[in-house]
Parts: sequence; structure tokens; C-alpha cells
Amino acid sequence: MSSTTTTQAAPVVRRVRVRDLPVEQQRAIRARQLRRAGTYVLAITIAVWIMLPIWLVGTLAFSTPADVRAYPKQAAPIPFSTDTMEFFLNARGVLPATRNSIVVALLTLTLSTAIAAPAGYAVARYFFRGRDAYRLGILAVRAFPIVILAVPLAVTFRNWGIFDRVYSVALMHTALTLPTTILVVSSVFASVPRELEEAAKVFGCNAFEAFLRVVMPLALPGIAASAIFTFVMSWNEVFAAVVLTLENRTLPALILYNLDKSGDPFKFAGGFFMLVPSLIFIFFMRRYLFNMWGQITK
Repeated sequence: MSSTTTTQAAPVVRRVRVRDLPVEQQRAIRARQLRRAGTYVLAITIAVWIMLPIWLVGTLAFSTPADVRAYPKQAAPIPFSTDTMEFFLNARGVLPATRNSIVVALLTLTLSTAIAAPAGYAVARYFFRGRDAYRLGILAVRAFPIVILAVPLAVTFRNWGIFDRVYSVALMHTALTLPTTILVVSSVFASVPRELEEAAKVFGCNAFEAFLRVVMPLALPGIAASAIFTFVMSWNEVFAAVVLTLENRTLPALILYNLDKSGDPFKFAGGFFMLVPSLIFIFFMRRYLFNMWGQITK
């Protein structure tokens, strides 16, 4: 008895050229390609617009003081030198001011996140009388310029005995960042499906456990985004730090105080040094940002 094997030939996939398609499809493909090319061009333009100043500041921060003062400025740190950065770091008060800035930013981040998380959850989940007015009132706090509040705040802090303290600047930065943080966190909590909390309650969780085990893990990317905003805003804020401190200045306040009395090497090294903590913080928090929208909408 003989057996026969039949083999089927694999179908041949013929590649269709664009010019062989109907005119309408050709126009649609070309329009899609133009939109994609425009998107890439716009993204590259924005990236260059953001990165070019950072590159130039970093170049001058790691050039010799003579190259910093020379004109025209060089486009790369050749020869590479740490003299300018060492001059800045060895300047009087820079290291204590850096420590104060880090402490203030971390305190502001902790206080703002600890207050904004439950407040944002309440605004997103609960409906109560005056809810819209409450949200508008939170946002209206940012409408008051810090210049108007500077003198009353300085007098109040002196009367309370907390003037020229690191934690007093952190309290002020918390008040400045809290409205925006609450609104961002509330929008993140609003995007988490309510059905997930109800399912957690069905399986035995109470309201707090459902919030802690289900909602918070899904909202962490958005909270991380608001944490980056809080940290960067506190790190770069200068006016409140100048008004509320004399001896315990933060780094932006110290640089602003010495700006008119310092040369170009101090200015460029200070500008680059101001960027480093924010870039490091964003580097460690980037994985939450990459998953921000996709994780919440699942």
C-alpha cells in the first residue's frame, strides 16, 4: 500500500506599488505620509529647541574660564575642563544652599503629595454641594501673585518665629504647588474606572482598602507626574525664598543674590548645576510617566 503526500505551495504575496492603486488611495497614503513627516519634523524641532540651550550651558560649564569669557562661544567643551564648575562649587555658600534646596524640594514634594492625594480623590469621587465652586477656589489661589503676599508673609513668619527657616520655605512652596497638584491628581483619579473599586468591595475590601490596593497603584503614574511638577517648581522657585530667608538661602536665591556681582563662569556653572537635580529626579521617575496614560485607561 503506497501513501502519497501532497504539498501545498505557499501563497505568493505580491507587493502592490502605490502608483498601481486608485488615485483616491494614493492621495490618502501621501497625506498620511506628509502628516507623519510633519509630526517628526515638529518633534525634532521641539527637541532641538529644548536641548540646544542645555547643551550650550553645559558646554560653557565644562570649559576653561578663559573660553567662557571668549567670543564667539564654542559649541563643544574642547578642551574639557572642570575649572569653571569647581570655581562655582567652591564659592561661599553654594554647598549649604544646595543642601537647603534639596531639603525644601523634598519636604514640599512630601507635603504636597500627602495632602493632594486624598483631596484629589475626594474631588474626583464624591459629589457634594459647592463641588465646582470648591475646585474653582482651589484654582483661584494661583491667581494671587506672590508679590502681593510677600510682605504679609514675611511679617507673619517673623511673628511666628519661623522666619529664615528651611521648613518655612517648604510650607510656602507647598501652598504654591498644592492647587495645581490637587487638580492634576483629581483628574487622574477620575480616569480610574469606578467599577474596579466596586469589584474590590465585592471581594471583601472596605473603602480604604479598595483605595489603597486598587486605585492608588493605577494612579501612581499620574501622581508621579504631579510629583515631578512639584519638585521642579520648588527647586526653581526664587522669589519666596529670597523674601523669607537671609542666611539659610536656597540655591536659586543665592545665585540671584550674587548674579550682579559674579562673572560669566559663575553664571554658566550655576545654570548647569541648577539643572542636574531636576534631570536626575525625572530620570528615576520616567518609567511612571511612560505608563501614565496607558495604565490608567486599561
